[in-house]
Amino acid sequence: MISFLVVVLAIPMACAKQEKETTKVRVAEVTRSIFYAPQYVALSKGFFKKEGLNVELTTTWGGDKTMTTLLSGGADIALVGSETSIYVYSQGTNDPAINFAQLTQTDGTFLVSRKKIDHFSWDSLKGSVFLGQRKGGMPQMVGEFVLKKHGIDPHKDLQLIQNVDFANIANAFASGTGDYVQLFEPTASIFEQQGKGYIVASFGTESGHVPYTSFMAKQSFIKNNKNAIEKFTRALYKAQQWVEAHSAAEIAQAIQPYFKDTDIQLIEKVVNRYKQQGSYATNPILDEKEWNNLQAIMDEAGELPKHVDYSKLVNTSFAKKAMAK
Repeated sequence: MISFLVVVLAIPMACAKQEKETTKVRVAEVTRSIFYAPQYVALSKGFFKKEGLNVELTTTWGGDKTMTTLLSGGADIALVGSETSIYVYSQGTNDPAINFAQLTQTDGTFLVSRKKIDHFSWDSLKGSVFLGQRKGGMPQMVGEFVLKKHGIDPHKDLQLIQNVDFANIANAFASGTGDYVQLFEPTASIFEQQGKGYIVASFGTESGHVPYTSFMAKQSFIKNNKNAIEKFTRALYKAQQWVEAHSAAEIAQAIQPYFKDTDIQLIEKVVNRYKQQGSYATNPILDEKEWNNLQAIMDEAGELPKHVDYSKLVNTSFAKKAMAK
């Protein structure tokens, strides 16, 4: 009887201990996008929860706002373009943002034409009005990089508009601004469904591998919360493996709760498009070749403040540990 009582009493104590050990982690994502499918899989499949993490996700809409939220203490971890960590570092901060886990490895935008084009050629953009992304952001820099790759000077051969706020670009195009626009999914496919535009090319396919979006945290946070970062990275890796091993239809089902206003078939179509072009990183390691490609693109766009050594802003120790288990 005494043994039975000890066991019975131990159960609620163990549960209380488990609840106590649950760590809250605040994540600020730069936008809500199917491009970040592995993150939503980690949430919906309970991978974070199994690691003892209570992830509180907030969408901060834009690189500048996301980094401001991180640096001011409004978030513990930011999901944003790796270029933002370079901008912060170049300003002389004593507590830089460190990239510790990569999520996407290609650009996630598509070139959308207002008119349907049966046989697209990049030369079609010459003399057109091109509604691009925010100056200094990865979409804009990759966009210019790809245009130059095809012999187009974005500042001479077309009228480049890049002063529209990130959240309003799609609305501006829908309202009649521009002959072409650079859009993320699912907006690009929604426009195609509605006859507002037509996808003619992928910037991700054209630009090659870059650390397009990664999870980062302040150096001080990583130092003081190594266990939480380790658990977070391990859960992310499990999600990346899950995405790699499952079909677009299965992934769409898993992430639909985060896109309640988007048709499930459209989600599947977008996921399949990103999987086919290898946009989803299959592991959280941000390698040096990708880092150097990122800075080459920034330099080409005239946006690289200074070259930053890989070891200064990238920490792969957590990713390697997660993959070793």
